[in-house]
Amino acid sequence: MAVFEYRVRDRSGKIMSSQLEADSLAAVRDNLRSKGLMIVEIKAAKTGLNADIKIPFLSDRPPGLKQVAIFSKQMATLINAGVPLVQSLSIMQRQLEDKSFQTVLKAVRTDVESGTPLSEAIAKHPKVFSRLYINLIRAGETSGTLDAIMERISDFQEKELALKGKLKSALTYPVIVLVFAVAITYFLLTTIVPQFGGILTQLGAPLPLITRGLMATADFLQHKSWVIVLVVAAVVVAYRQYYKTPKGRLIIDTLKLRLPVMGALLKRSAIASFTRTFGLLLASGVNIIESLEITKGTADNAVIENAIENARNVVMVGEQMSGSLAASNIFPPMVVSMVSIGEETGGLDTMLGKVADFYEREVDEAVEGLTAAIEPVMIVFLGAIVGLIVAGMFLPMFAIIGQLSK
Repeated sequence: MAVFEYRVRDRSGKIMSSQLEADSLAAVRDNLRSKGLMIVEIKAAKTGLNADIKIPFLSDRPPGLKQVAIFSKQMATLINAGVPLVQSLSIMQRQLEDKSFQTVLKAVRTDVESGTPLSEAIAKHPKVFSRLYINLIRAGETSGTLDAIMERISDFQEKELALKGKLKSALTYPVIVLVFAVAITYFLLTTIVPQFGGILTQLGAPLPLITRGLMATADFLQHKSWVIVLVVAAVVVAYRQYYKTPKGRLIIDTLKLRLPVMGALLKRSAIASFTRTFGLLLASGVNIIESLEITKGTADNAVIENAIENARNVVMVGEQMSGSLAASNIFPPMVVSMVSIGEETGGLDTMLGKVADFYEREVDEAVEGLTAAIEPVMIVFLGAIVGLIVAGMFLPMFAIIGQLSK
């Protein structure tokens, strides 16, 4: 007896999948046909060493934004070329290398084959397809422009990836230098400083304050480093727990936007993301209230979310949202003016796209300026740390040499 996997369509047209033990594939076929089922696919189930191996935390990891963007781009090309939707999904399922994404697309294709709209099929996989994605697909299905919508989604995701990449590059360099500085400092304080300290103690040299401080720090790191690890872990846990509360998230996100240099970069990035997402939804035919609700869900900052929620409430009572955006003190006058013009002329989606382009360029310039400014600061920072340690160790040596020369 062998195990076979099958997919069949019942009399109502619904697709069903299951397994069956039988002596042969022909026996499975006869069994299913005797029940009045239309066979879609039959294959031997994989077992033993041939079975698909699933590694925890890897096989179940949802596809990233880059993979979904590639999928959207290729789906737009296939649909635009006249390939039927089910066949396009089948092609993409075979082409993708990510196993978890293949599994998702297989389920989506099965649902679409059974007559489920694509928007409803992907809505069953919220870890892969965001609410924004689902609503855009639904708008494309309603208007009959699914290929154009998929193309817009792909362009939007590519720009979102580029924006996130710029922010990541702005943060990566200082983080690497900071980690490097901490590692060097720890090595010097736990290896070099104790050796010099032992020599100076044996010589009985008078130790200046800076040297005594370095020796005390070195002794603490050698014997009680676990205290620092414990404190850092406690701070991280407390921060995360506090950030989960509405008040804590609002306070922390407000402080993020007020950080010197970095705060301006985060604000520009948030404005670019908001205007790009909001404009895309409006251009795709989603109504303004629902667009604001969806855009609010994509904002990764409580302050921005509150501003969008206030704008949505204003629009619901029939007023223009530009006044609400101005009152939030988050959006610059240029953004408010462009939104106001868009509301008056009926071209809000076009105006939002122009604002997004402008602020994406602003982010580019800010990242370049930040990188150029951070480099000399970090070099000075590293030099100051090493210089402090060298001065603390050699000042007593100079004093000893001076006494000996007399």
